[in-house]
Amino acid sequence: SSEAMDTLGQYKITVWEEESFQGKRCEFLMECPSIMERGFRKIRSIKVESGPWVGFEYPEYQGQQFILEKGDYPRWEAWSGNSGYRTEHLLSFRPIKCANHNDSKAILYEAENFQGHKFELSDDYPSLQAMGWGNKEVASIKVNAGAWVAYQYPGYRGYQYVLERDRQNGEFKKYNEYSSQAHTNQIQSIRRVQH
Repeated sequence: SSEAMDTLGQYKITVWEEESFQGKRCEFLMECPSIMERGFRKIRSIKVESGPWVGFEYPEYQGQQFILEKGDYPRWEAWSGNSGYRTEHLLSFRPIKCANHNDSKAILYEAENFQGHKFELSDDYPSLQAMGWGNKEVASIKVNAGAWVAYQYPGYRGYQYVLERDRQNGEFKKYNEYSSQAHTNQIQSIRRVQH
């Protein structure tokens, strides 16, 4: 199909079993629900040649999630950043199909189910508080366009939640829908996914 032709080459990731691009390696152009099914024990380094992608701590896209934009990730600190959450290997990953850096829109809500005070976004916010959002918490989020990464702390630090327009219809009605393992509804910075 022409759609298949369009997506071919848009997404390419190479993963290694050991840190610093050592050991067994495999290249992917599409999602991988479990690296163990490919005979790997784990993924400990990654090169994203074209993306973006999202990587997960556990198989079947479960557990902590990490944004993987174009570039090199020689060891776990490169993807977990300052999350304070040690995820030393990833076991599943998939491309983020709806990322559009120039056309990204989202609305943050003070209460669950898109209620209460709201805040519309179309740009990156290293500190939501500094830009006028009154809370440290965000109770629900509606993604109208593109893909976003929300972070627990200012400066794009802490737990990461990748929020995509083409998942759950872009509707995240309460914080435990942000990821399969959302630990907190605290979101203090948010940015558009780079494509």
